[in-house]
Amino acid sequence: MLFYDCSTAPNPRRARMFIAEKGLQIETRDISIAKGEQMSEAFRKVNPRATIPVLVTDEGTVLTENLGIAAYLEARVPEPPLMGRTPDEKGLVLMWNAIVEQQGGAPIADALRNTHPAFKDRAIPGLQNHAQIPELAERGIARVGAFFDLLEERLQDSPFIAGDAFSLADISTFVFVDFARVIKMRIPEGNTATRAWFDSVQARPSASA
Repeated sequence: MLFYDCSTAPNPRRARMFIAEKGLQIETRDISIAKGEQMSEAFRKVNPRATIPVLVTDEGTVLTENLGIAAYLEARVPEPPLMGRTPDEKGLVLMWNAIVEQQGGAPIADALRNTHPAFKDRAIPGLQNHAQIPELAERGIARVGAFFDLLEERLQDSPFIAGDAFSLADISTFVFVDFARVIKMRIPEGNTATRAWFDSVQARPSASA
């Protein structure tokens, strides 16, 4: 297998943590988004949509989305399970993973990419250029605040995001919460359940991968 990573971006980090939790050692090539390497002719031969992460399987299949990469690795290396064991657990993991992508990852990206000078005319990843829209950044900040409230409510009732076991949903949530620092947002001081959960995930070796 061959993994295309970017050490500074959140979505590749999600895949990197998943790989680490599986105990896998996969050949890795770092693609610098800051240098625009994802737009290079060489990389676009791997992924024409110019996004990262990418996993090329031993069979030569090119997987370009976190969920696809996770599903492939879960099927190939079932232990430890990161996408549930029972039908209910599998459904909850994917449900919560989608919730945190939509309610956490997306608004953080909106807030960052619609304000930071590095993303001028690059407000959306991929081949096409898109102008920044400041109003989307403002909405993103408000939505991230609501996301922190959502997490606190959930984690007061559940030890992990999707239930009783650490899963893909925790990886996604952890990476997004940590990355929110780039828009100067942190877990609110009173959100003690979220803070305890975050600290426990941060202590896992995969968080430093």
